[in-house]
Amino acid sequence: MEPNRLFDYIYYQQEHCPQKKAIGCRKEGGWSYYSTEEIIELANKVSRGLIKLGVQPGDKVALVTYQNRPEWAIVDIGIQQIGAINVPVYPTISPSEYEYIFNDASVTYCFAGKDDLYDKVHTAQANVPSLKQIFTLDNQDGRPYWEDIFTDEGQEEVEKRKNAVQTEELATIIYTSGTTGNPKGVMLSHANIVSNVEAVQRIFPLSTGERVLSFLPLCHIFERAALYVYTSLGLSISFTGTDNLGGEDGDLRAVKPHFFTTVPRLLEKVYEKIYNKGLDLTGAKRKLFFWALSLTDDFEYGKKYSGLDGVKRSIADKLIFSKWREALGGSIKGIVTGAAPCPVKMARVFSAAGIPIREGYGLTETSPGLVVGRFEPEGAKMGTIGPTLFNVEIKIDHNSDIYREGEGEILAKGPNIMMGYYNKPEATAAVMKEIDGEQWFCTGDVGTLVPGPGGQQFLKITDRKKELLKTSGGKYVAPAPIENKLKEDFLVEQVMVVGERRKFVSALILPSQEALKDWCENHTVEWTTMDEIINHPKVIEKYQSIINEYNPLFSKTEQIKKFHLLAAEWEPSKSDGTESELTPTMKLKRRVIREKYKQEIESIYADV
Repeated sequence: MEPNRLFDYIYYQQEHCPQKKAIGCRKEGGWSYYSTEEIIELANKVSRGLIKLGVQPGDKVALVTYQNRPEWAIVDIGIQQIGAINVPVYPTISPSEYEYIFNDASVTYCFAGKDDLYDKVHTAQANVPSLKQIFTLDNQDGRPYWEDIFTDEGQEEVEKRKNAVQTEELATIIYTSGTTGNPKGVMLSHANIVSNVEAVQRIFPLSTGERVLSFLPLCHIFERAALYVYTSLGLSISFTGTDNLGGEDGDLRAVKPHFFTTVPRLLEKVYEKIYNKGLDLTGAKRKLFFWALSLTDDFEYGKKYSGLDGVKRSIADKLIFSKWREALGGSIKGIVTGAAPCPVKMARVFSAAGIPIREGYGLTETSPGLVVGRFEPEGAKMGTIGPTLFNVEIKIDHNSDIYREGEGEILAKGPNIMMGYYNKPEATAAVMKEIDGEQWFCTGDVGTLVPGPGGQQFLKITDRKKELLKTSGGKYVAPAPIENKLKEDFLVEQVMVVGERRKFVSALILPSQEALKDWCENHTVEWTTMDEIINHPKVIEKYQSIINEYNPLFSKTEQIKKFHLLAAEWEPSKSDGTESELTPTMKLKRRVIREKYKQEIESIYADV
């Protein structure tokens, strides 16, 4: 029987491809794994314990951890198979945000990971009448521990509840991080996510027993759907965090994964480290490194190299690119990026080096996948996401007053479209559009369909509808393509384009400190502090040259006329309690940044 509920996947694995190392993580003394059988045994203990606590079908149970861990996956199964609803929450939000989410969802119990998570949830609990108890996933003195609820009695009731869960029923409520206002709870059924898992299973280039690394937050639907795909395929999943990946002792080298999902920013950071190592080389080694790097400039998916070109790439692969692959564990068969646009340069450089990069696109509301680049021949095209999943339909809703020719808002239809926003029927209605008697989900993203290999239509994302700028001259500007292009330069860490109701477009730029230090060293500019160096005439002149290099790629209206360098870091969470500049999925919080740097933006336009 094919799985049609999310908790079915672990039982499907047990029946078809049981694993000795199904899920695991690094613990003191090395790596520790659970077998398929052990996962099921522990999940049933969680289920029996929750029933004993009085949890009923439809009750909401929250789950929050700082990094992915086996207990997350086990508790997830334990919650779902008794008909309760998993409400996964980001660990970096404030107690007041926990308070809002827990009250909105009427959360009854919460499982919390280590460090300050129990304290943050406990602070919120005082104002959450529905929250009865918090359990820690790590043994902490005087605090309820998740294993405390374990019981050997009541499995008959678990089986009864399990058999009663229907595929169309609500499985989870995921609160979107949002760039403005309170988060909305996205209601996803078992059927929503299962339909996406079925579609993506066909894409991942993996075989039973192969190794995957999981480090993107499981509270986000992107990694969570990947978890169910991995489970269904019978893969060995190693959980870790983004801080533990690189280096000689890092988890990439330890696990030697065949596959993982990531966000583009992490790829950029890996590339920055590779590039900076190249800068540290001298003489012939340095020349060889940058010669090999130059060979990636004309890479395209499926392109064949022969003769002298083939020989050059073979040499570069043996001497340079093989070391890159070794740094990622040496076994990578593919990487899928999501959650934010992937710069073409990242996809090109890594893929040319034998580390195949493909991009996925979707939203929490679409469970999440809509479009994913394929790993097989003619399945990907540089500069696009790829073709739609087999059970999804995409439509471009054109509006010639706003978008360029051929562009429009991306609409989607399929079994993966959410049930709606929890407690917000008006917000749900606002994102649905009826066309020819059919309901389409409005993504809020702007894109176009372009011809791809094999006669297929490939989706290209151009911007977010709500992020379009309108200059004082009435011209619309899409900031994301400009920002992504500028970030291809090593000296640019982050950038945000501004210009709403202004005469021209400008930019706030965060220099990459390490790359800038190296540049200063090679251009006789004495390094002092970041605050001082961004005002050095030679540094400003260098960033102007970067702007001058990329401006011709855009129309005159889109070209950046002025910029302001910032000595700052934009982060997804702030230890001082102030609002962060990035969402947990590394998207710009434009409202926050505009407010925080209001004076700097005004100074750009002061003499206009």
